[in-house]
Amino acid sequence: MTTHKPPMPRAVSRALDGWLKRRAAIARRPLNTAITLGAVSGLLLIPEAWLLAKAVTGVIFAHRGLAAVMPLLWPLVGLFFIRALMAHGATVTAVAGSARVKRDLRQALHAKIARLGPAFLGQERSGDLANLLVEGVDTLDKYYTAYLPQMAVAAFIPVALLIAVFPADWVSGVILLIGAPLIPIFMIVIGKGTERLNQRQWRKLALMSAQFFDVVEGLSTLKLFGASRYEAEIIGRISDDYRQSTMSVLRVAFLSSLVLEFFTTLGVAMVAVFIGFRLYYGQMHFLPGFFVLLLAPEFFRPLRAMGTQYHARMDAIAASERIVALLETPEPEAIPGTEAAPARLGSIHVEAVHFAYRADQPALQGIDFSLRRGERVALVGPSGSGKSTIARLLLGLAAPDAGRITLDGTDLRSIAPEDWFARISWMPQRPTLFAGSIAENIRLGVPDASDDAVIHAAQAAAADGFIRRLPDGYATVIGERGQGLSGGEIRRIALARALLKPADLLILDEAEASLDLATATLIRDAIAAMPRETTVLLIAHRLETAASADRILVLREGRIVEAGAHDELLARPADYAAMSALYHEGAL
Repeated sequence: MTTHKPPMPRAVSRALDGWLKRRAAIARRPLNTAITLGAVSGLLLIPEAWLLAKAVTGVIFAHRGLAAVMPLLWPLVGLFFIRALMAHGATVTAVAGSARVKRDLRQALHAKIARLGPAFLGQERSGDLANLLVEGVDTLDKYYTAYLPQMAVAAFIPVALLIAVFPADWVSGVILLIGAPLIPIFMIVIGKGTERLNQRQWRKLALMSAQFFDVVEGLSTLKLFGASRYEAEIIGRISDDYRQSTMSVLRVAFLSSLVLEFFTTLGVAMVAVFIGFRLYYGQMHFLPGFFVLLLAPEFFRPLRAMGTQYHARMDAIAASERIVALLETPEPEAIPGTEAAPARLGSIHVEAVHFAYRADQPALQGIDFSLRRGERVALVGPSGSGKSTIARLLLGLAAPDAGRITLDGTDLRSIAPEDWFARISWMPQRPTLFAGSIAENIRLGVPDASDDAVIHAAQAAAADGFIRRLPDGYATVIGERGQGLSGGEIRRIALARALLKPADLLILDEAEASLDLATATLIRDAIAAMPRETTVLLIAHRLETAASADRILVLREGRIVEAGAHDELLARPADYAAMSALYHEGAL
């Protein structure tokens, strides 16, 4: 399995590089500190090399002893120590700056995803987003800790060293001056191919992460239908493709390193040869020759390091493409309301509502119905008829394309989302539990609920019995997504969570799915026993649940085709009666 997206245009690459540099403004102070420390450390190379050259010259040619050269050695040791401290300080401040940039970027991404809302999340692969927020942002680390500081240092130190070399030996200075541009030139030539490979590599990593995450999420379903081996083969092919792509990147990386080392070695060797011949023929003194020879490798070191860190730039650009695309994703045009919900909600009206996830596939068409305070209303219909979509609209997770939903005459879109969320409770079709104790999971919507309230909600959801049989009861710690519990137990804990929260509207999306008949009956009795202050909307999987409702709405292809009580609808030769017959025959 491969990706066929064309290589990134150069203009886009430059734009992303500019975006990465603008993000560095958030951490300007620590990054500038890192650059300053690196530059000063580079400058100290000059007196360090001079002291070492004088000490060696004195020992070899003046036959001085250790005591005689000690005044040169003590400052030399001091310079070693100072440069080591500066190198450590530069690393620490660069890491701090990068951490600040990554933290700010992750906050921006989380805020953007929150503003885009559940509709956007429903269209994205969770593994792709998780990889972007973790691996994608972490990939930018070396860009800020190594590449940007090294670029500044590489532009300063070679110039400073040339200024020191030319007075000592202009021939060596010319050799260094000619050899210096060769490294960045070949780095750019090789970098063009490497950049394309890095972009392809990042896309394959995102694909592999998304595929693996999705497989883990649906592992139980895959095993149920015997498709786990097939998915394992797909992951194997993607992993092997990623391995081969990684080796291609490493091959080019090693090639670029070889080129950089070759030109560095060639430049230093030429300086050494010219100095050696002139020393042999007595055309220059040992002290300046040895001083220049000590500085020659240091002259190329920043340029070589810049070439090495150039790969960090390409990795960052490849990762930032997806990050920038997410940050620039258009947000929903709807402006959140600011009004408060009615103090005592009397009725909810859904008026001529149309909604479509895609323009060519309407999910709801002209939906009209009302919910009165304390009423129990069931939604029934085949899969895809629009039941869960109605729940999403009532929850405020999406807005109608046409028509409106009103709360005692106030349009739901004009009400502050946080105010409406505080007044509703919801059990989704696929509830999610989090790593923590069972009590903490039940308290998710009401963190300060008492132990008695938690137990009462669990009893109402028919969950108290199996919870008490667990090793630590309500304090039993479960894994992410309810690891360690069965599907039915997860649904009962989620139902207890929904029942614990006081709400004007309670929406239960197939609350009895995955439950045995006896447990489902207990839950129906619990819902029937709820105080009539709460309006309950039931998305019914079992027709027994619908039969216990005050009113039933039958949906087909996004329209309400029937409405009425259970007995009334059974008397009509229409959809509900046909569904009831199929259900009792076991066909549903």
